[in-house]
Amino acid sequence: MSGADLSWANLSKANLFMANLSEARLGGANLSGANLNGANLSGTMLSGADLSGANLSGTSLRGTSLSAASLRGADLSRADLNL
Repeated sequence: MSGADLSWANLSKANLFMANLSEARLGGANLSGANLNGANLSGTMLSGADLSGANLSGTSLRGTSLSAASLRGADLSRADLNL
């Protein structure tokens, strides 16, 4: 799904384990409670996305745009936060 436009998509509680979402557009998407463990989100646009309660452990967030994104209760353990 690299480069996909998933803006405003409802992916609540989706299992995206190890998914390649690099360079994807997920602005305003609902990813609350989603499993993104080990996913590649490098260069992804997540502005305004709801990531509350999401599992982002081991996720690559290099160069990711997170402005106005909700990360309340998200698990960011072992995530690469080199924004």
